This record gives sequence, C-alpha cells and structure tokens, in this order.
Amino acid sequence: MIDLHGIVYAYHSYPTLNDLVLKRTSASLPFCSRYRLIDFALSAMTNAGVRDVGVVMQTNYQSLLDHLEGGKDWDLSRGSGGLSLLPPYGLYNSQYGDYKGCMDALAAIMPYLKRVKQNNIVLMRSDLAVNLDLESAFDAHIDSGAEITAICCKKAYDSSRDCIGFLPDDDGFSSHLQFGSKDPAVLQSIEAYIIRKPLLLELVSYCRENGLFHFHRDALAHYLQNGGRIKLFQHSGYCAHICSISDYYGASMDMLTSSLRSELFPEDRPVYTKGRSSVSTYYSENSSVKNSLVADGCYIEGEIENCVIFRGVRVKKDAKLKDCVILQDSVIGENACLSCVISDKNTSFSAGTTLCGSRVLPITVPKGKSI
Repeated sequence: MIDLHGIVYAYHSYPTLNDLVLKRTSASLPFCSRYRLIDFALSAMTNAGVRDVGVVMQTNYQSLLDHLEGGKDWDLSRGSGGLSLLPPYGLYNSQYGDYKGCMDALAAIMPYLKRVKQNNIVLMRSDLAVNLDLESAFDAHIDSGAEITAICCKKAYDSSRDCIGFLPDDDGFSSHLQFGSKDPAVLQSIEAYIIRKPLLLELVSYCRENGLFHFHRDALAHYLQNGGRIKLFQHSGYCAHICSISDYYGASMDMLTSSLRSELFPEDRPVYTKGRSSVSTYYSENSSVKNSLVADGCYIEGEIENCVIFRGVRVKKDAKLKDCVILQDSVIGENACLSCVISDKNTSFSAGTTLCGSRVLPITVPKGKSI
C-alpha cells in the first residue's frame, strides 16, 4: 500500500455523447465488449496499491452504483476505507445545483478531503480509455519532491476540444500551462494529477473563497503564477478521451487492432471489472466471425465483421453485421443488415431490418429501443 489516495471524477458527461448518456454517466459507459470506462481509473489505482478511493458523482449514477457494488471487484471493499461513493451536495452550505468545474466538485467534498489519511492524492477522470502505470508516476512524483505531478502523453489523445498541455523545461518540470497549443514540444495533459494533500486543500479553499470553479485555468494557473512548478510524467501507451459519439466509436474500432489493444490491456497491469457468470458464446456451423471482439454469453448464427459484441447478444440466422458496436443483451433479427451502428443495451432489430451509417457518422440506437 502506498501513500496515495484516489479521487475519480464521475459527475460529468459530455452532451456530444447523445443517447449513450441519457440514462447513465459516461463513467459507466460500456467499452470493449465487457468493461466500463471507470474500470480503467479504478484498475490503475488498484494495480498501484491504492486502497482508498473516492468517486465523485452528480447525476444519472444508478448505472454506476450497480456496476461498482462496493468496489469488491477492484479489491476496494473494506471495513475501513476502501471505495467511498460521494454523491452531490456533500457540503452543507453549497449554493449551486450543478458542479461548475472540478474545483467546485472538490469543494463540495471538502470534509471528505480533510479526513484523507494519505499525504498525496491522485485526481483522475472517469471517461478515459487508458492504462496508467500509476505506481511509476507516483515514484517519479516522490523522487522529484514535486508538489504536483501531471501525467501527460506526447501524442494528441483528444481531438474533440482544445488540448491542455505543458511546455517542459530541461529538468522535467514545467511552469508553462498552455491551452490549444499546436507546438509539438508541448506535452498534452491527460488530466490525471498527483498532488500533495495540503496543497490541494489550499487550492480548493482559494477557489471557493474567490468564486472560481476550474482546475486548470483557476487553480493550476494560480499555483504557477505564484512560482510553483509541475513535474511531468509521460505516459507512452494508448489513451483515448471519450467525449463524443465519434470518440467512442473510434476507440471501439481501435480495439480491433491487436497492437493498440495490447497497449490498453498489458499483462502486467490487468483491467478489472464487475464479474458476470455466463456460458461460453455459441457459434452455429453457418456463422462467420472476422476480426471481431465477442464477449461470453452470446449466440451467433449470422455473419460478423469488424465488430465489438458485448455479453448476451444474439445474432440470428443470416443477419450481417459490419463495423458495429452492439451492447449487452441486444437481439439482431434474421436477415437484418447493420453497418456502422452503435446499439445500446437491450435493443432489438426485427427480421430484415437494414441500417447503414458511416465510420464518420455512425448510427446510434438508444437503450431498450426496438426497430
């Protein structure tokens, strides 16, 4: 166990995810045939030896609660400490209905932060598909003596909005925070930070007293303007920020490339998720499956190519799927033809249905819809 406490932001979903977040937060968005996005943050902490984690929630978190179930699948179910679920309005005199930013969310859980026993806190997003070597990042943080360490990546992982980055100095630190920079020397932040607890409490108090809400342009900018410097730790593996339908579809299709899948699921840092006991997937003698990920509990009688298929999906006789993401317990009727479709949980397609989207603009079918 290391001297590090985890905080996972699970309160925000981008509206550009449309139907995928109507009934869930993006933290519980299914990914890669059997996982949820929050699994990556929790698994990184578990693999690093973090044993106390707080999950900050806001709205639409019933699906998230069902998935986490006290944290047992991440070895976070403990009599003392372990996984703490932090619902909204934790601060008795909070005057805002929605969190305006990360610092507003942290201010709402200030009593929880003050009770944290560890001297360092890692702040992570819950909508990233990334497998961080958090233990190495923490070692670099301690060895450098830094108050804040920012985990960055060299290649851009987020094309949906202006990136947040740091221009590195010669000693591996930075005092230059940049927004939307095109400079190739800038390391893009994946918005995961290791920060010493006293400094975090100081920054939260500063922001609350001055009506400021944002971590980067308010808290970090204030820290740097007053002579602070940030240690940079570079993540070299796969990383995708899921904040739009195209992000989700693109990252899902990335997982059909073995080299990218190996970066996200290395053998030495497993990704844990909620267990579900299912029988093995059945493939009929006339079925055809090419370059696809198929979870257990499925029943495949048709043809699948370049698809990500979740648990319990049934693809009936002569149905054809290409470049699709089909979420849990969906049913594809006989002779149906789907191309570039994202189908949410418990959807059904009647016999002979034809839907054809594109890789640039896939068709999204909402949860529980029948077509």
